[in-house]
Amino acid sequence: MSGIPATMTAIGWDAPGGPEVLRPEQVAVPVPGPGQVLVKVAFAGVNRPDVIQRQGFYPPPPDASPLPGLEISGQVVAMGEGVTWPFTGTMVCALVAGGGYAEYCIAEAAQCLQVPTGLSPAEAAAIPETLFTVWHNVFERGMAAPDETILVHGGTSGIGSMAVLLGKLFGVTVIVTCGGAEKCAQALSIGAAHAIDYKTTDFVEEVWRITDGRGVDMVLDMVAGDYVARNIKCLADDGRHVTIAVQGGIKAELNMAEIMRRRITLTGSTLRPRSKAFKAALASEIRETVWPLVAAGELRPIMDQTFPLAEAAAAHARMEQGSHIGKIVLAV
Repeated sequence: MSGIPATMTAIGWDAPGGPEVLRPEQVAVPVPGPGQVLVKVAFAGVNRPDVIQRQGFYPPPPDASPLPGLEISGQVVAMGEGVTWPFTGTMVCALVAGGGYAEYCIAEAAQCLQVPTGLSPAEAAAIPETLFTVWHNVFERGMAAPDETILVHGGTSGIGSMAVLLGKLFGVTVIVTCGGAEKCAQALSIGAAHAIDYKTTDFVEEVWRITDGRGVDMVLDMVAGDYVARNIKCLADDGRHVTIAVQGGIKAELNMAEIMRRRITLTGSTLRPRSKAFKAALASEIRETVWPLVAAGELRPIMDQTFPLAEAAAAHARMEQGSHIGKIVLAV
């Protein structure tokens, strides 16, 4: 691989812990295998799973880079065997299985999306993880359809803001919960139909009031724990409950008679351990359905703050403190 250095700066840690364990280290530049490309990273997105991995609770899949970072933007600098696209020189963003917090990163060619004119590299790096997650869980698993109403917890998070933006583009009414009046105002400005301050209001009662006693068609749940029973109370008959994180605990107590009587669907997923074939199919669907809206300038991620790669610890501290609105990225 001519012109590509042998080593690079990446962010790692010696032992799991708080944000302060993150530090730059020198590692070998990876070599793309069959079906893969090597990307010279411009920006890397920061996501909640990175934080959980750093804390020692979310080990990467066996075949993935041990380095954190699940989404990147940058230029393809080398193509592995059998790759016909993206060509060397193409600006792409990609969902990756790890390794994003680095100067170079391996991406599956089938999981790359071309960065269209008018989309900045920082914005491009802030899209893949939330877009793949929300598209699969809200529209595929959750079967959200035009004219339906959904409830999304954490309306100003990366996932929450992406759900609001996609809902608007695809005719879905999105009700969100947020902590505090300021975040509620931000969620409304992003495009949420209603924002409920869960610190001052019972979100179950508020959902019933907003929907005139009908309930919502779907809940996107990142809390789990004791929220599940409350979420189910928010659902209309035939409603779908989709869990994508368990920040409030892994156990929930449910009335299964109610699930049967009201024909409630319970599902959920995690993206990272899914097969390359699954992610390639998801990328292909996103390329056809959502990417034209990105190219047309109709979909842009909500950006919070950019930190230099070397200050990844500060980026993680900001995410953990919870005051961010939208996406945090690292500039490489």
